Amino acid sequence: WLWIILMGGGLGALVYLFAEAAPDIVLLRHAFQGFSRRSRIQQLETIVLDNPAAGNYEELGILYLDEGKFVRARECFDRAISSRTDHADPFYRRALCELEVADYAPAAADLEKVISFDPKYDYGRAAGLMAHAWAQTGQPQKAEALFASTLNTSTLSETQFNYACFLARQGRLAEARDWAQRVLNKKATLPHYLKRKERPWFRKAGALMKQLRTPSARA
Repeated sequence: WLWIILMGGGLGALVYLFAEAAPDIVLLRHAFQGFSRRSRIQQLETIVLDNPAAGNYEELGILYLDEGKFVRARECFDRAISSRTDHADPFYRRALCELEVADYAPAAADLEKVISFDPKYDYGRAAGLMAHAWAQTGQPQKAEALFASTLNTSTLSETQFNYACFLARQGRLAEARDWAQRVLNKKATLPHYLKRKERPWFRKAGALMKQLRTPSARA
């Protein structure tokens, strides 16, 4: 960067500012969005007292999910979902809440419902999460088959990492290292703004690789 700034003068400095500061500007925008989101939550909490419509509770659940308040979000989706619900999104978002609190059995049930609407929902993420939920509920054969079919077309770091963890629990350590390394390899190829987004998965994959190299893991 120093060479670009020196050679490019003002233009070089502008390029540096755009490349390095733009992601932080995005983070600042997210902070303002968070303030707006909390304001809307307060409005909806008042609205549902008089009008407990499914749509109001679904919007409220989405907002709480974005806030990271998974228990309250799940409660809202419980109120939004009925036997007449004819679209995947509330089931999917409730499953995300259930996964966050490690309640895997109902998450698997909700994700099965999502997949019945659309097998490739959320670009294959739903299928990858269902495989993860199956793995966590003692269904390794079903999990293995779904991980394999999903990863034929998906390159999501989340799915790759969850599969690596599944393989590690199965004692297939070499395969687990291979899939964890696939996540880490993206550091060399992704553009800077995507690296920031993927950073949590890089950390998790790196921690798993260290764990798999310990003598106890190889025993």
